[in-house]
Amino acid sequence: MISTLVLLALQSGDPIADVLVRDAEYPVAEEATEAAAPYACIGGFIEGAAIICRSEPGTVMTLGDQSATADEQGWIILGLDRDSEAEMTLSVQLPGGAEFRETRPIEQREYDIQRIDGVPQRTVTPPEEALALIREQSRMKAAAYTSFWTGAGFAAGFVAPAEGIISGVYGSQRFYNGEPRRPHYGLDYANDAGTPVYAPADGVVTLAHPDMYYEGGLIFIDHGQGFTSAFLHLGAVQVEVGDVVAQGDQIGEIGSGGRATGAHLDWRIKWRDRYIDPALVLELDPASLR
Repeated sequence: MISTLVLLALQSGDPIADVLVRDAEYPVAEEATEAAAPYACIGGFIEGAAIICRSEPGTVMTLGDQSATADEQGWIILGLDRDSEAEMTLSVQLPGGAEFRETRPIEQREYDIQRIDGVPQRTVTPPEEALALIREQSRMKAAAYTSFWTGAGFAAGFVAPAEGIISGVYGSQRFYNGEPRRPHYGLDYANDAGTPVYAPADGVVTLAHPDMYYEGGLIFIDHGQGFTSAFLHLGAVQVEVGDVVAQGDQIGEIGSGGRATGAHLDWRIKWRDRYIDPALVLELDPASLR
């Protein structure tokens, strides 16, 4: 699978291209051998980052309070939330029992404040009669997020799901019609209604709904191991639950449904209970792990 796994030194100027480094108790990179360093990863220790790794099949990696197991090809994906702890430990346990640990500081980010006016007020302060529907749809989304596709679409990297002007970025504190709400966890592409939306990576569709209360047309795609993309405010949904899609397949069209002031795609990624920055995911190139 991998003849020699060598962990490169941290490149502080380009955190998304970082490769994980071992603790000082292990040999330096030039002296590393397959026995001493039986795993390799790409991705930075920065809030909102995804980390893609490859190791022996069955290897268990734990980052903070979340664990993942290498598939039959040795692929593992992990993630860091928007508001991560200042320091986290990556633990690696091989099927044979050998263990490796490294504790790393997590680069903390500063996030924008974004004020959006003209949002339909019913999506800011829902009326009483809408609450039952909102709760039902919340259960639908929660169930879809429990998916665990055995494929590894993430291992081929990601492409942008639509063309458009970037009108919103990950992590921004949002104020809707002057009222503070949860941070924005997506990457927004503003474009005309009807603009095609494509699968950014291979995966299986776990939710496809034409008109959710907050999201309008909504699609979830599990790219493997529960690493799930969500596509919000769609004007058209062109896939069904259970469909297996390939990178570049059209899945819908940009719209303006739900809590939106105009036509755009809100692309979000979630792994377990952690929201991942799609812009950082787009920078990952897993080819170096093959």
